Amino acid sequence: MRRLFPSPLSPADLEDREWGLDELAGLYAYPDDLPAGSAWLRANMVSSLDGAAHHEGRSQPLSSAADMRIFGTLRGLADAVVVGAETVRQEGYRPARAREAFAARRAALGQGPAPVIAVVSAGLDLDFSLPLFTSPLVPTVVLTGAAAPRERVEAARAAGAEVIVAGEGRGVDPVRVPGLLAERGLTRLLTEGGPRLLGQFAAARVLDEMCLSLAPVVATGTAPRIMAGPPLEVPERFALGSVLEEGGFLFTSYRRI
Repeated sequence: MRRLFPSPLSPADLEDREWGLDELAGLYAYPDDLPAGSAWLRANMVSSLDGAAHHEGRSQPLSSAADMRIFGTLRGLADAVVVGAETVRQEGYRPARAREAFAARRAALGQGPAPVIAVVSAGLDLDFSLPLFTSPLVPTVVLTGAAAPRERVEAARAAGAEVIVAGEGRGVDPVRVPGLLAERGLTRLLTEGGPRLLGQFAAARVLDEMCLSLAPVVATGTAPRIMAGPPLEVPERFALGSVLEEGGFLFTSYRRI
């Protein structure tokens, strides 16, 4: 892996070598000067050269070993991973696990042993018998609307999930999600999509950072872009923060201006 941006600080930055987790954690560290009560919402997605967010419903065919190291690093730094219900179903989400490599760092920041998985779902059409709900290291959170089916809310709570109302109707208001999680001490947020949820966050202008892995493959097909949501009246600008390269993959980070 080589660092292409910011400009290499030393010749070693241009060496094609495997970065350690401490180096990656330093590069992707969350801001430490957030205002009280606020959260930082970061997204992590992978895309093919032709803009596909997945191949046949899964992101794994577009990934690589380096992409998974960065994926694991971003999870290891987060208080909570925010994900849409469809992605939970398609990707077979499991509870986040504690990783020894991040234990000291998390303890020093007052974080739990693993990030909370926060599932955004209007209809709560989820299998609450899965380990994500019945045996997580830290309780799973479900964000839904005030008009969500009552029996599904009760099923989520019976499985051990914490249900948070984040919308007045059936669905979730994306603007409210970061603040509601921040109220629970979850300020370092990571969303892994899917495209519809990420598009909603972007349209609501609450997305602070985009970590995009560009895979050197062409997928074609009918897969969506990494975001699929309401259009912005004026496109929002992001500033390039970093670029890493390995095996033709580009690992970029952009922050909202």
